[in-house]
Amino acid sequence: MIQKGPAKKVTIWVNEDTRHHMEKLWSAVFEYLRHKKVAGASVTRTQVSFGDRKLIHRGDAAETPEYSYRIEFIETAERVDEVLPTLYDMMIDGLIEVQDTTIVKHVNKSKPSSDSRTPLERRQGEAKIMRVFFGERDKWHGEPLYDAIVKRLRMMDIAGATVYRGILGYGAKGEPHRQHLLHISEDLPIVVSVIDSVEKIAEAAAVVEEMLEDGLIAVSDVDIIRLVHGKRNEAPDAESKG
Repeated sequence: MIQKGPAKKVTIWVNEDTRHHMEKLWSAVFEYLRHKKVAGASVTRTQVSFGDRKLIHRGDAAETPEYSYRIEFIETAERVDEVLPTLYDMMIDGLIEVQDTTIVKHVNKSKPSSDSRTPLERRQGEAKIMRVFFGERDKWHGEPLYDAIVKRLRMMDIAGATVYRGILGYGAKGEPHRQHLLHISEDLPIVVSVIDSVEKIAEAAAVVEEMLEDGLIAVSDVDIIRLVHGKRNEAPDAESKG
């Protein structure tokens, strides 16, 4: 299965009337990719297009509509090298483009097992905890800073994060942050807490530091004890959200 990281994106353009043996070329290419079990492929039909011959292909022509098709798939460099020679041989009229790309996130949720009663596993080990302190009013490109931090941590595959809102506190400047009796927020203190491996926390701390204008990052050693059902990601989980 294709994983997060460097990959190749292949785009193929063909006209509707181009054939491979007795089958339409776009369909033959799609079936070949499916037969080779590439991670996934898509076919889209364009309404108006032209190529190097400057002939216009219009899908909205009243009498004889002419469509062009675009087939796209993303795979590892090794898989692309494997299927490209055959695609090259199949392409008698059209265009093949290969470009470098990066997989940011790939999710393929499997169907839950009919028997969800998996045994508990107890895991214990050393990790790091990072706590980030700042104010509720703090922003990052127009959105609440705590929201932006959690989104960024998710993209980095950090095991988990928990956001706490305080009711009273003060920082290095000595200015109190509190909640009034009428429950009107006045820059309440926010704490984002994260637990993960030493390497992951170091990476996360560097990213969060770039996002902070006024705040505090504290990193400490912790011992974790984690109880999980079945096998999951080996990275330590975030603190419970209560």
